[in-house]
Amino acid sequence: MMEHTVAGARIRLMKGDITKVPADVIVNAANSELIGGGGVDGAIHRAGGPSIMLELNRIRPKDGCPTGGAVVTGAGDLPAKFVVHAVGPVWEGGRFQEDLDLASAYKTSLDLAAAKGARTVSFPSISTGAYRYPLAKAAFVALSTVAAFLRSRPGALAEVDFVLFDDAALRAYEAALDVLGREGGAP
Repeated sequence: MMEHTVAGARIRLMKGDITKVPADVIVNAANSELIGGGGVDGAIHRAGGPSIMLELNRIRPKDGCPTGGAVVTGAGDLPAKFVVHAVGPVWEGGRFQEDLDLASAYKTSLDLAAAKGARTVSFPSISTGAYRYPLAKAAFVALSTVAAFLRSRPGALAEVDFVLFDDAALRAYEAALDVLGREGGAP
């Protein structure tokens, strides 16, 4: 596990199953229809149980959730209080502001978590599965966005974990955190 501190808050990187890591908020890599799906989204719905989908059915925006946006629900049976359902972009070669949309998904998730009084937040690697966002690029966007949030709102969160599915994702996030640290974007 790799760990750094930014503005008094810890950023931790770990390989694991996000549905088993206790946190105040678990972030879900959701689709814009907020109807559940595969990958992290499916795992969160299976582990959290039907109450998450029931709540999503009540709060789902009429036209779905826009890319870069997010909504929050209870966490059902997950080891958390809330789930933030964040909609990341589908990778289209970088021609359609994918970096901005991905950063927005992370920033919006952090804003919602802080508004709920969360101290700890666990993220997956948003958009890097079925949405094909390049892993190294996504890691850099994710970590730089989290570091900027922590610096802009010191004390808002105590810990942000990235719970990554496999070794390739963990290595990509470790490399991005190392680069950010050397460039002054993180500790």
